[in-house]
Amino acid sequence: MSATQIVNGLADTARAAARTLSVATGAERSGALNAIADAIIARSAEIIAANEEDMVRARAADINSSLQDRLLLTPARVEGIANGARQVSQLPDPLGITLRKSTLPNGIDLEQITVPFGVVGMVYEARPNVTVDAAVILLMSGNAALLRGSSSAASSNKILVTVMRDALKSTKISPDVIQLVPSDDRDTVKALLNARGKVDLVIPRGSASLIRMVVDESSVPTIETGAGVCHVFIDEFADLSKAVPIIINSKVQRPSVCNAAETLLIHSSIAKDFVPVALKALHDAGVVLHVDAQVLALADSIPVTAATEENWSTEYGTLEINVAIVDSVDAASEHIAKYGTQHTEAIVTEDKANAKRFIALSDCAAVMVNTSTRFTDGEQMGFGAEIGISNQKLHARGPMGLEAMTTTTWIVTGDGQIRS
Repeated sequence: MSATQIVNGLADTARAAARTLSVATGAERSGALNAIADAIIARSAEIIAANEEDMVRARAADINSSLQDRLLLTPARVEGIANGARQVSQLPDPLGITLRKSTLPNGIDLEQITVPFGVVGMVYEARPNVTVDAAVILLMSGNAALLRGSSSAASSNKILVTVMRDALKSTKISPDVIQLVPSDDRDTVKALLNARGKVDLVIPRGSASLIRMVVDESSVPTIETGAGVCHVFIDEFADLSKAVPIIINSKVQRPSVCNAAETLLIHSSIAKDFVPVALKALHDAGVVLHVDAQVLALADSIPVTAATEENWSTEYGTLEINVAIVDSVDAASEHIAKYGTQHTEAIVTEDKANAKRFIALSDCAAVMVNTSTRFTDGEQMGFGAEIGISNQKLHARGPMGLEAMTTTTWIVTGDGQIRS
């Protein structure tokens, strides 16, 4: 059977099963998510054992540390995945919400309500938590899920999908609303991207190259989740006691994720005193430093390397960061506009006017003022889990939760009116 036949078959099965979602109440969908969360906890040992199979292969293949971190499931991470499902289950039902309502002069009533997209495909790399995050968000928003993870997480994804489908057997929702697309054949990605008419939407989540491939090659509509070349700008009016913890948290707390900082910008008026402090703190945290000429002159005994043009636009995903000196809020914003990816930008300042100007000049999904870039996250923002962080401007931008996975239908109700 060809990859196209496989994917089309899975999509057809998912669409038929989605009818059980169409008639399910919000409470029933919420209950299904809680059943999934309970099953994940109950079968955590199986999940971790399967994940270890993936980790053994990853270590044998000498996959880089960033990808290994994304792939790894620990007991705490498994519990976090289950808790994310429970959080989503407690959110307001995103379906059937009236967005606008009116009555025309001829007496016809109009109502625009939220409805699911239908069948949504996810193409993602390494991170097995996405398997559950995507499935529960799609299920709660009434969508069937076609999940195409990477071969590096094949064992983890298989057990997670099995656990979720088994959990749905005790509910009114068909287990077939969750489908795992085989990852052992690269052609299944292309088949998914070209399943127009079978699949309503595709969302990529992973490296910049994966996202670009999906956007360029898909005939199915896509929501683009983008790379995260994020910046932290320390303004001349920054409270430096806040600045260092924000820098460290933005870079070090989990460097492999897209909302980790990749470049630190420091205002020139505080550079002489603050650059050595910032560099030492980063160096002590194990961060490799790529710096511009002005920072190089202030580095003292801290080991640094001269940044190349390529460094400024690199999403490291590891303990590496660029450091540069700029002369103003505008200069920081110009640097960000040149090298950033419209994901998350942060300013540390006590000057409200400078903060307001930075916000106005930042064309991105999220702007942080006096806090870490790591808060651009669906769970941290109160959405439960997230299906991805959108850098684009159409339909959805920033962390995408339940509302982003809905579209609308117009309900037109008359009493025998006909158009003349």
